[in-house]
Amino acid sequence: MLTPDFDNAFIRDLPGDSEAGPGVRQVQAAWSPVEPTPVAAPRLLAYSPEMARTLGFSDADVASPEFAQVFGGNALLPGMQPFAVNYGGHQFGHWAGQLGDGRAITLGEMVNATGERWELQLKGAGLTPYSRSADGRAVLRSSIREFLCSEAMHHLGVPTTRALSLVGTGELVERDMFYDGHPELEPGAVVCRVAPSFLRFGNFELPASRGDVDLLRRLVDFCIRRDYPRLRGEGQALYAEWFAQVCERTALMVSHWMRVGFVHGVMNTDNMSILGLTIDYGPYGWIDNFDPGWTPNTTDRHQRRYRFGQQPQVAYWNLGRLAGALSLVFDGVEDLQEGLRRYVAAYTAADRDQIARKLGLDECRDEDVGLMQALQDLMVDAEIDMTLFFRALADVDPDAPDPNLFADSFYDEAKRETAMPQLQEWLSLYAARLLQQDLPESLRRETMNAANPRYVLRNYLAQQAIDRATQGDLAGVNDLLDVMRRPYEDQPGREAYAARRPDWARSRAGCSMLSCSS
Repeated sequence: MLTPDFDNAFIRDLPGDSEAGPGVRQVQAAWSPVEPTPVAAPRLLAYSPEMARTLGFSDADVASPEFAQVFGGNALLPGMQPFAVNYGGHQFGHWAGQLGDGRAITLGEMVNATGERWELQLKGAGLTPYSRSADGRAVLRSSIREFLCSEAMHHLGVPTTRALSLVGTGELVERDMFYDGHPELEPGAVVCRVAPSFLRFGNFELPASRGDVDLLRRLVDFCIRRDYPRLRGEGQALYAEWFAQVCERTALMVSHWMRVGFVHGVMNTDNMSILGLTIDYGPYGWIDNFDPGWTPNTTDRHQRRYRFGQQPQVAYWNLGRLAGALSLVFDGVEDLQEGLRRYVAAYTAADRDQIARKLGLDECRDEDVGLMQALQDLMVDAEIDMTLFFRALADVDPDAPDPNLFADSFYDEAKRETAMPQLQEWLSLYAARLLQQDLPESLRRETMNAANPRYVLRNYLAQQAIDRATQGDLAGVNDLLDVMRRPYEDQPGREAYAARRPDWARSRAGCSMLSCSS
């Protein structure tokens, strides 16, 4: 099998824990050495061909028994130096102290043939010093969801961590899915997730909370050197531009979430990437009927802190917590405030760009913001499917807009009948706006179909694949992965993957709301 090149900069350049092994403890360092805990019978269940090729693994490599051994946590390749990372975080708005990689173990930082750096991390690989009262393992259902969503988001054009492989462990894991006192034994699995960096806001928050300015500064310098190598300058000017770019990348990421209807579900600061990547796929979900107040997370069902419509504001709040931590290595707060202002400017610009693309406009004028808001208000009241509606919008004839084009987008027949006059009125305004621009109709449709996906990873589709996989049939996972590779293309014969949520899935576990249990 391929013997990759590893350049394990994180553990080389940053201070490590003097104690090895998984014993739970408070760690006054950036990372702890710990090896994956072997599993009984590792078996490759699914993998991403694109990610495998990017890393340099051939089909023969993936098919070899050694591949499942390595990415199930039973063996190491030469150059791998496993470790777990120490970080803290604000969870649901409250400081939680030390958290760290409780079930994620980084195997090493691989450098591929083109010089790209990829951190290989096993999720569900066993105990670490940060496991607290947990077992360090992950179950098949949550592992399938992370595996599929990482790749689906990539193909949707959303900044994200990636997934290389899904390996079954041959072991059972006990989980109380909804924390209601009814634990069950579930099949275990390990996902190998991949990213240029898994650094989070919480990596910087923890040393700041402890007054460890030296480690905080070393982390900032390391992040700039490894993860932002194109930045130039020195001192405070360099720090200021780095923080501003973190803010801008975060804004772009969240704007893409809003474009495709993705809800992260648990936007704690320890789940926010310093590179502006979508990270930690837990109780996420996709909007079916458009609802800014919806959250997929059962833990958040009362507060709804992380609901769909509030994600841009939560990202700003999280960046504020990061700014507070970084203030210990900044000369004053003006540069940090400027970075936050750049978040607002970047998000506003990205949002207007998304409006133009989703509506097929040559530009987003001030009145177009109101046009989109009026549509969204209508979609909420009429219970209209977000993905289906925007995809169908590309087929509107500006000379004769027909509301019946959207008949399949409604979840409630009575609401559809009531909303039809309002929809006709909105379509008339929209058509008039289209006739004001010189954009050719063919280009308008092309632009809209590149912004509005035909296929998204709806919760019920993922749950159907999970149900089959739990019975030993992985075909559903692989078929769904294949569909999500081309989310903007019409795929004849796969119309079922583009259908609206069926009524039976409205309240079923896994199809509507999910817990953090995994």
